[in-house]
Amino acid sequence: MHVLKFLAGQSVRLISLLVGITLLTFGLLKMSPLDPVGQYIAKMPGANAEQIAKLRELWGQDLPWWEQYWGWASHVLRGDWGMSYAFRESVWHIISRAFVNSLMLMVFAWLLATVVGYVLGMLAAVASRSDRRGWRGVDRLITAYCWTLWSTPTFIVGLLLIMVFAVWLGWYPTGLSQPLGTQLGEVSFADRFNHMVLPGIAVAAVGVAQVALHTRQEYLDFLDSDVSRFARARGMGTWTVVRRHGLRNTALPALMLQFSQFATLFGGSVLAEVVFSYAGLGSAITEAGLNSDVPLLLGCVVLMAVFVFTGNLIADVLARVIDPRVRRSQATTGQVDSRD
Repeated sequence: MHVLKFLAGQSVRLISLLVGITLLTFGLLKMSPLDPVGQYIAKMPGANAEQIAKLRELWGQDLPWWEQYWGWASHVLRGDWGMSYAFRESVWHIISRAFVNSLMLMVFAWLLATVVGYVLGMLAAVASRSDRRGWRGVDRLITAYCWTLWSTPTFIVGLLLIMVFAVWLGWYPTGLSQPLGTQLGEVSFADRFNHMVLPGIAVAAVGVAQVALHTRQEYLDFLDSDVSRFARARGMGTWTVVRRHGLRNTALPALMLQFSQFATLFGGSVLAEVVFSYAGLGSAITEAGLNSDVPLLLGCVVLMAVFVFTGNLIADVLARVIDPRVRRSQATTGQVDSRD
């Protein structure tokens, strides 16, 4: 019963989110000075007024905005995402192809940020509580490094990575998602990964800082707890306590944080894709915005909203599973609601 109630509530939230965000996006596009028909005609010199009028009628630009929105929404509910104004191709084909590239990039960045951030946070916490000479400096160094990463925009990190590792050292390509001049079916995984390393590091930079600072605080709380003190009083070393008791108390909160940061991950991916000319959703969103491509932009927005909602849902489920306080709070709330 509780599971069905939870699923029903999440479904209502998702539908409300999609309706709200698509209406907002549609309204902003309608207020934009960019005209999709004008943008398209600009690439076709010599078009007369009759042709322009027919194109407006074909795209439904002569209808009131609410009729345009309902026409788009009703087609999407039937599985038809429409045609892109700019690319003259099915919106679903464009966003599915772009999402595969973006998903590979985001998975790589997510894993990198989770592992590196967790290790740095653990080292900083242990160094902070260490009695060895010089270890406190490790904590200060990692903390300063994380705050610097957190305050640096993704596109700045991307430009620095291109300058150092692509231009000066020549270790990685400067951009694109595959070697120039190759067909999609000819690209190997090694080539994809080689083109994905620098943008993945740029996207992961903020996530590394967030996970590291969060994990550092979690470990500091654990090392100051009675469990840790009792274990060390029995003769266990700090690293033994961390390995036997600290990992299971701090790893899941770090995962919950990462799942709840899908919005930041997606936003960083969009910026990195623009900087590195990476063929993903970021490039599709940029082209759609510049050309006032309503069907393509709305399709990207829907996919982005579902992606972020899924991350928050996973974090919520993990909180319910691993934290008994959340379960007790929700059970108490349900009992109060039933009494009312």
